[in-house]
Amino acid sequence: MHRTTSPSLTMGPVYYLWDGPKWRDFHFRIADEAPVERVVIGETVCSKRQHFIEPHIAEVIERLEAAGKTVVLSTLSLVTLERESRQIRDLVADSEHMIEANDLSALGLLNGKPHSIGPLVNVYNAPTARLLAGRGATSICLPPELPFTSVEKIVAGAPAIAFEVFAFGRMPLAISARCAHARSKGKIKDNCQFVCGEDPDGLPVKTLDRQSFLALNGVQTVSHTCQALLGELAGLAACGISAIRLSPQDCDMVAVAKLYRAVLDNSLDADEAIMLLREIYPTAALSNGFHHAREGAAWVARARDTAHGRV
Repeated sequence: MHRTTSPSLTMGPVYYLWDGPKWRDFHFRIADEAPVERVVIGETVCSKRQHFIEPHIAEVIERLEAAGKTVVLSTLSLVTLERESRQIRDLVADSEHMIEANDLSALGLLNGKPHSIGPLVNVYNAPTARLLAGRGATSICLPPELPFTSVEKIVAGAPAIAFEVFAFGRMPLAISARCAHARSKGKIKDNCQFVCGEDPDGLPVKTLDRQSFLALNGVQTVSHTCQALLGELAGLAACGISAIRLSPQDCDMVAVAKLYRAVLDNSLDADEAIMLLREIYPTAALSNGFHHAREGAAWVARARDTAHGRV
């Protein structure tokens, strides 16, 4: 499958604990300034954080839709409590918006209803994608650890569904019922006092020899590097990817979105965009290793392949 139009941009959900006003103002600015077509909102990592954003959800949706953005509501990525299960049941039953499933527990409730699949669901092959499409999924954001060769095969093997690629942000690697972030600060999960809010871009974790390793985000583990698939956008578009996902980090995400849009529109060279991205988000090393079938933290310099239109 080869696209004749450029992929759209999606702003994924905020994985980190930002206080309510910051979360609201972030989305207001995305609505007003960012060249993204779709925005995913809602608490995805820890249900205890829900009350921070709850008072602002309605006004954020209104602002985004007034700006012409499509709003998608995210489910939790790990459901362990009855109240969490009830929250998802109510969301599926009552919401007028598309819902993005980030946990298999939501799929039974969404069966037969149009919905999207988030990058936290392991879709590793075309038969899985076709199965999910048959149950109502209209789009799938593929997991960030997939190499490009797998992305190509999945897209070619499931032509009836739209695919999205996680192209910017610290990569979600794991989710746990326990909270290592709280334990690292002498707290327990049940009385965490929301210490994860002290690290709005994740808590860096180093190995015993002081090498950067991972980052903690409450019960979630994310990469210490930031996935940055700028040089790979042409190849992704050529193989049939419909949308490019940007995962919010504690940096100027409007500027990030504009960079990706410019590269997709061929109005900015990818090499220049990479240099600019390092200035916009200097606190995390960039990586693209998974895309090139390497370790995820690796950075693979661009190798142009003009015969296939890929980079």
